[in-house]
Amino acid sequence: MRKEKDEPYCAVDFAFQRIGGKYRGRILWYLHLHQVLRYGELKRLLKGITTKMLTQTLRELEQDEMVNRKAYLEIPPKVEYSLTANAKELIPLINELKEWADRRIMENPRAGTKMPC
Repeated sequence: MRKEKDEPYCAVDFAFQRIGGKYRGRILWYLHLHQVLRYGELKRLLKGITTKMLTQTLRELEQDEMVNRKAYLEIPPKVEYSLTANAKELIPLINELKEWADRRIMENPRAGTKMPC
């Protein structure tokens, strides 16, 4: 389980504690694009993520009230993830960051990948 977060220094720090990190932003973005995703679907979308890291990141996002987890009592087990209202408020901001990055990548192709999110 995750250690408690350090007390945020300010609102910007608080925000980046919730969405910062290697995979959090992409998980939120993919859940926005697809509305609901199962664990395996997220794993396929997040190239290079380990099972352990995906599980840990989803738990953290759930703790931070950014992701809803819905487990179905069936065999095989089925779990679906979706955005909370808190996370949905962030989507326009994440989109702004994406558009900013798209422009920077177009200006300097060596600055980043050309893979779409």
